[in-house]
Amino acid sequence: MISRRIIRTKVLQILYAHVSTPDKQTSSSEKELHFSIQKTYDLYHLLLELPIAMSDHADKLIEIRKLKNFPTKEELNPNLRFVSNRLISKLRNNTDLAAYIKKNKVNWVNSQEMVKKIYQSMVESDLYNDYLAAEEDNFQTDRKFCEDFFVEVLLNSEYVFNEFEEQSIYWNDDLDFVVSMVIKTLKKFREENNFNDHLSSLYKDEEDMEFTVKLFRKTLEKSDENRKTIETYTKNWDVDRVATMDILIMELALTELTEFPSVPIKVTLNEYIELAKYYSTQRSSIFINGVLDRITKDFKDQGKIVKAGRGLLEG
Repeated sequence: MISRRIIRTKVLQILYAHVSTPDKQTSSSEKELHFSIQKTYDLYHLLLELPIAMSDHADKLIEIRKLKNFPTKEELNPNLRFVSNRLISKLRNNTDLAAYIKKNKVNWVNSQEMVKKIYQSMVESDLYNDYLAAEEDNFQTDRKFCEDFFVEVLLNSEYVFNEFEEQSIYWNDDLDFVVSMVIKTLKKFREENNFNDHLSSLYKDEEDMEFTVKLFRKTLEKSDENRKTIETYTKNWDVDRVATMDILIMELALTELTEFPSVPIKVTLNEYIELAKYYSTQRSSIFINGVLDRITKDFKDQGKIVKAGRGLLEG
């Protein structure tokens, strides 16, 4: 499922686009937020479909080589371990995956050149050759190979990152996270399970879905208030010269600190400091950390931050 870290990231990205576009309607930006999250879920299914597309490509290559005028002994008796991979077979027969792909038209049909290049990168890897030569031949080794493929081959391909960025602007920062989603899903697959292995849902629960909408709306609603707070705690800085992204990160953090009693303070601060490291400079992340730390201490003393339930846990 989509984690709260990716939710925060998506909200930040859409807020940045919103404030950068004069007169943009809030409702329009909110629709874009939901669309952006849905695109991440599309990528999750597309990556689960990738081993199937690669297996199909490998199968075609095997048949083509057998039909050559003078096929080699190896071409006549190829190693079928990859095309017979048990985990890929389970993916192929997963009704949830098939239904999503059909309904949302998420597939590799028009990206066969990309499939070929990824397949070639895999074939040239030590991971693949070690897999074909391994003595153990069972569901666990098949699944482990697929998990390692995503980390060692896919994530190490600059070509893949560039291609996904071209296919969707919403996938620019998603690949690492979605690969982790895919691997978590694959680890749950069991050979003995004769029923459909369940895929991850879009949101963990309704609370996460509500968190997404509330964080976006409340940050916009409290923008003037939060900006005044930031100005108060950055008296030696000209706030108008602080990067827009830095301001938005602090506004989001302040909204979450004051509007979400169930989210622990340390979780909120850590999450937005991480976002600052990724989307801002090192100097900015240090600056943001210092400002948020001072505001948090004062707000707690003033009773402006009240935590309940899980929010009481500071670890």
